[in-house]
Amino acid sequence: MTVWEDVVGQPRAVEVLREAAAAAERVVAEASTTPGSMTHAWLFTGPPGSGRSVAARAFAAALQCERDGVGCGECKGCHTVAARTHPDVHLVVPEGLSIAVQEMRSIVPTAARLPVLGRWQVVLVEDADRLTEAASNALLKAVEEPPVRTVFLLCAPSTHPDDVAVTIRSRCRVVALGTPPAEAVAEVLVRRDGIDPAVARWAAQAAQGHVGRARRLARDDEARERRKAVLSVPASLTSLGACFAAADQLVAAAEQEAAALSAELDGPETEALKLALGAGGTGKGAAAATRGSAGVLKELERRQRSRATRAQRDALDRALVDLAAFYRDVLLTQAGAPVRPAHPDAATDARYVAGALPPEAVLGRLDAVLECRQALELNVKPRIAIEAMTVALRLP
Repeated sequence: MTVWEDVVGQPRAVEVLREAAAAAERVVAEASTTPGSMTHAWLFTGPPGSGRSVAARAFAAALQCERDGVGCGECKGCHTVAARTHPDVHLVVPEGLSIAVQEMRSIVPTAARLPVLGRWQVVLVEDADRLTEAASNALLKAVEEPPVRTVFLLCAPSTHPDDVAVTIRSRCRVVALGTPPAEAVAEVLVRRDGIDPAVARWAAQAAQGHVGRARRLARDDEARERRKAVLSVPASLTSLGACFAAADQLVAAAEQEAAALSAELDGPETEALKLALGAGGTGKGAAAATRGSAGVLKELERRQRSRATRAQRDALDRALVDLAAFYRDVLLTQAGAPVRPAHPDAATDARYVAGALPPEAVLGRLDAVLECRQALELNVKPRIAIEAMTVALRLP
């Protein structure tokens, strides 16, 4: 199975990347400058779930593939990239709300070196829209004057200046990805994860083309229960008290999900760092080794808090996407459109809301959901943003 098998529902993008990987192979073989279809900087854009980072990692594997750059998925180069252990592929994956300048400054000099094992030094920045201004400037300096054997792969929702600085965008070749069809998502869930075909079809439709979320819905009972609770919200908003109760429910569910992630990751991380700093040692240098470790542990705690905040907001964003799709289903119901709904299992509630509101009011509520997403992106306190939204969604 080649590395391209995981790039779901993106045939045009795969064709472009295959051609570029072949061109990159010629660069290495001929020791020449970069030819037409290969360039030193790439920007992968597309909505959440479109597979931006998956496509970028597949391209990175193809660049390091030992079989003429085809991305065979079987050689050592492909395997080590997939396992995230390749010494010449550097991943920048933000766990918190942003990518700090220190992180970019630490990776840019490494990327300037000649490859150790593979053909290229590859810097892959997931969620490049989270780069701070200073981090963007540090990256720009490297992208402006790239080393001969270095490739930058950036992933962001769009080419809008709010997502990627214009100065960086102008130096990248853009690979635009779309939302994969539900059929393609279901197929990969069956083939790769062994999920029952009927469950895979339901999960792919419910996830609206988001591969990772579809897998989670197909395999995680708690994820299905959270989605069910979210979809029950619109029909329940019959009073002001119900609006605030629903907001509490949404925020509490997101906090619980973030707390579960923190409980799973924080303890082992902290213990591993303490061990690395010499905790529990009894030798002569044990005290000296642990002296001054408070600052390092404090920085780890800061990163963990930032990761928990992001996990909470990501959970809320998933809920808001489901709510937006619900109101879309309401509009389809009102129009009698022969289009498959995003949430067929919430059809009863969709019909109820469709009968309670005129179409213009449904559109207003859809706008309220989207405005709440924007407010969360602007760091409005989650409870305030969610309460304002649920009040706007109240039924007459």
